[in-house]
Amino acid sequence: MLDKLKDLLRRSTEPDAASRIDDDQPAEATAASLVAPPDDRADSPDDRADSPDEDAEMSRYLRRASEYKPDASSESIGSKLALCQTILDYQFRDPDLLQSALTHASGASHRLASNERLEFLGDAVLGLSVCQWLFEMYPQYDEGDLTKIKSAIVSRRSCGKIACEIGLDRCLIVGKGVAKNRSFPKSLVSDVFESVIAALYLDGGIEAFRPRLRRWLAEDIETIVVGQGAGNFKSTLQQIAQRDLGATPQYCLIDQTGPDHRKSFQVAAKVGEREFAAAWGNNKKDAEQKAAANALAELNERETPYG
Repeated sequence: MLDKLKDLLRRSTEPDAASRIDDDQPAEATAASLVAPPDDRADSPDDRADSPDEDAEMSRYLRRASEYKPDASSESIGSKLALCQTILDYQFRDPDLLQSALTHASGASHRLASNERLEFLGDAVLGLSVCQWLFEMYPQYDEGDLTKIKSAIVSRRSCGKIACEIGLDRCLIVGKGVAKNRSFPKSLVSDVFESVIAALYLDGGIEAFRPRLRRWLAEDIETIVVGQGAGNFKSTLQQIAQRDLGATPQYCLIDQTGPDHRKSFQVAAKVGEREFAAAWGNNKKDAEQKAAANALAELNERETPYG
């Protein structure tokens, strides 16, 4: 009986085993069919008299059978690899690396075949790349400001959003249970974003992923810098104005509207003789911060964020 069970289990895990498994039958039922004896045959006395060693070995095989799950078809995997390379506009020299990056633990033959190791590397590569970019792009921001921006841009939420926007969620290789869901959790999609970054880095070096990363993140970084970014735009404007223009910013109240309990204020920043685009706020402090953000945008020859 044990030899027959071994033979059945061996044949079930051969490369073409998936083609012999009914797709409508759950993996658990398939595993059970490998080990359940036919209904019309009773166990023989010899089967019931297995030695303790054989009982232990049988238990190990039963456990393996219960954990067995068919892999995705090679055709499905091939189409996802092709789609991902089209999305990335990059042809991998090592397609196995990309397959690993796209494979969730639920769709892997074992844990080390999933994208978790690449996710670990991708997190570090992404963090370093974003830090260098921010360091070069915003020389007027101090360490605390840069840390706020970096934390927002490499968050799970941000990475998951970007991954969905470029279509990486359509390339995921997952197990049947996960595949039944209409959409994937953002955490799962953000993980594949990081693992793909790592795969690009390993396959083609920094130049393979850095231009793509900057293209994907540019708009979000701009939004974060303007919306929360440095947080204290007045402080940043004052540093730049005193250092580069030799003057301290002034804030002029241009207009106000609304009832006393719910007023809105329009304020413009002025440095020397130059007045910058005004901005509305729910209170004077908010309006001044937004006016300072507009002034910073104009000084950097970018579109002003607030009206």
